[in-house]
Amino acid sequence: MAETFIPKNQHLAIRTIAMPRDTNPGGDIFGGWLLSQMDLAGGIVAAIRAEGRTVTVAIDALTFHKPVFVGDEVSCYAEIVKIGRTSITVKVEAWVRRKLTVDVLKVTEGLFTFVAIAEDHTPRVIPKSP
Repeated sequence: MAETFIPKNQHLAIRTIAMPRDTNPGGDIFGGWLLSQMDLAGGIVAAIRAEGRTVTVAIDALTFHKPVFVGDEVSCYAEIVKIGRTSITVKVEAWVRRKLTVDVLKVTEGLFTFVAIAEDHTPRVIPKSP
């Protein structure tokens, strides 16, 4: 596959390099680190659509397909799949480009639910789409 691969209907929300500090005791990238990158990516997309701050309230159907290694370029793609009155559900996929290659692989995917919040940290209504 080409380096420029983008999953259909999804937006690149975050891209980073997996570093040695992100490893688990086995030497692979810690799943919690990858989860946090996916949460950041989904949160960016949710906050833009909600026109303000959002917080994560649920992560459903998280599946780890393949390991991530030190030096992999990790790209998280996100797509809004549902908008409620105060919540947004975002599908996030993590893909890697193995170092020194052009091959990309989907390594993880999940559904993240975010709630839009006001300054007083209470849920707020998400504006209608323009």
